[in-house]
Amino acid sequence: MRIGIVGWGIEGQSAYRYFGPDNEYLICNEEPRDDFPPQSDRLRVQFINHRRTPGLTGNVSDLAYLAGVEDCDKIVYSPTARKNLEKLFPDDSPFWKKATTDRHIFFENVKTKNIIGVTGTKGKGTTSTLIAKMLEAAGKKVFLGGNIGRSVLDFVTEATESDWVILELANFQLYRFPYSPHIGVCLMIAEEHMDWHPDMADYVDAKASLFMHQTKEDIAIYLSGNEHSEKAAGYSKGKKIPYFATPGARVREDGMIVIGEDETEIIKTGELKLIGKHNWQNVCAAITAVWQVVQEVEPLRRVLTSFSGLEHRLEFVRELDHVRYYDDSFGTTPDTAIVALQAFSQPAVIILGGSDKGIPFARLADEIAGKDRVRHVIAIGKTGPKIAQLLRERNFTDITEGLEKMPDIVAEARAKAQPGDVVLLSTGCASFGLFKDYKDRGNQFKEAVKALS
Repeated sequence: MRIGIVGWGIEGQSAYRYFGPDNEYLICNEEPRDDFPPQSDRLRVQFINHRRTPGLTGNVSDLAYLAGVEDCDKIVYSPTARKNLEKLFPDDSPFWKKATTDRHIFFENVKTKNIIGVTGTKGKGTTSTLIAKMLEAAGKKVFLGGNIGRSVLDFVTEATESDWVILELANFQLYRFPYSPHIGVCLMIAEEHMDWHPDMADYVDAKASLFMHQTKEDIAIYLSGNEHSEKAAGYSKGKKIPYFATPGARVREDGMIVIGEDETEIIKTGELKLIGKHNWQNVCAAITAVWQVVQEVEPLRRVLTSFSGLEHRLEFVRELDHVRYYDDSFGTTPDTAIVALQAFSQPAVIILGGSDKGIPFARLADEIAGKDRVRHVIAIGKTGPKIAQLLRERNFTDITEGLEKMPDIVAEARAKAQPGDVVLLSTGCASFGLFKDYKDRGNQFKEAVKALS
C-alpha cells in the first residue's frame, strides 16, 4: 500500500510508526525539517524548499509540495493541513474517501468505549491531566493523548476494553470530525485562531464536533454561562451536565467546591495547589467528568492538593530579590493574559506581544489601564506596537518596546520590578517570529530568569 502522510509533526510521525515499514510512503510537509526519514525507492519526501511565513500550518499559497498525494492508496493528514488540502480537493472529491487522520484511525480501532474528550479555548491540558490523574488515583488504568501526552496511535493497540482514554482535542483536531467520545467536556470558548477559521461560528462548530455524534447513552459536560460552550454541548443527544452550576461541580459561597444536588464536599479552593481563580473552572470541569465514573472524594482530593499545573501554564520559575517570576507562555490570546493578571494580587511587570492571530487587544488594554495592577508592560513582537498604542490611548505609558532577545527582555523586566512584584510572561499572542513556538519562548524565558544573579 502507498501511504501519503501530510504533515511531518507528531501525528504524521506516529502514523509512519503505526503502519510500519512494509508500505511505500509519500511524506509531504510545508517546510524542510532535519528529522525526515531517509529517502529510498519506497519513500519520497516533498516540501516547500524554503522556510514558510511564521504562523500556523495550513495557510500557505504554494501547494506544490502536495503533488501526487491524491494517487496514494491512503492519506493521513495532520489537523492543520486540512485547510491546504481543501484548496485542492473539494468536498465531493474522491480524495476524501481515502483521507484520514490519526484520530479517525484511533476511534475506528480502539477497543475501549471509555473515552473522555476535552475541548475549549484554554484549560484543556490542565483539565485533561486532572481527569487522568484523578482516575488513576481511583485505581483506573488511563491513557492520556490527543493534543497532550502520547500520540493516540502509539497506544491504540494497548488500551483494553476496561481502560480509560482521556483526549485533549483542539479545534483543528475536531474540525469536521465524525466521532464523539462517551463523555465530552467543553470548557470556556472565546475568540481564538481567527487566522485559521474564517469566523467565530466556524470555530465554535469545530468545537461542537465533540458532541455532534454522541448518542443518548453519552454525557455532555459544559461551562454554565458560556454561550458558546452551551451551544456546542447542545448538539449532544446525551445527558447534559453543566459545571460551575448545579448539579455539576461548583464553588459554594464559603469557598468549598461541591458537586451534586446534595452538595457533596470535595475540597476548599484555598487547598488547591493550582493558582488562579480561572483554574477553579478547570477543577470543577474535571471533578464533574470524573464523578460520572467514580464517586469517591479522597482520590480527587489527593490530586487537587498536589498537582500544581503543567509547564508554561502560570509556572513558577524562581524568586529573586523578593520578585517572583512566572512562565505563562502557553497563554496565546488576550483573554489568557487577562486571566493570568487576575491570578495575582501583587503588582505585575508583564511581557506582552508576539505574532498576530487576528484577535483584538482592546479588552486587554482596558484591563491593564483601568486597574492599578500592572506596573510596567514590555511589548514585543509584531503586535507589540499595536498593544503599546492601545495602552497609550488609555493613558498608560509605562511601556518598553523594541526588545527582541529574551535575556534583554528579562533584564528589562527585572529592572522595572520592585520587591513584592511578579514578573509575568503571558504575552496574549502566538510566539511565531521571535521564537519557534510557545515552548521555545517559555524555555528561553526560564533560562534567562535562572541566569539572573
